[in-house]
Amino acid sequence: MSTLYGTAIYKKNIPTIERVARAFAALAVIAAAVLWIADARLRWVAIAAGAMFALTSAFGFCPACYLAGRKIAS
Repeated sequence: MSTLYGTAIYKKNIPTIERVARAFAALAVIAAAVLWIADARLRWVAIAAGAMFALTSAFGFCPACYLAGRKIAS
């Protein structure tokens, strides 16, 4: 019987330093959206972009990088 503990659904393709940079970018984009964007629709688009930065930072996987064939140098 096989277990799922040794397998992963995705393989990380973002290095640690870029994950930290994406986390700071997420905070900056969301803060800028809340503080400076007056149009509600545009504000929500910017918040969604910041959320995507935060999610890719948290998981270490970027679907766009995967499609481009990017891998972490080891």
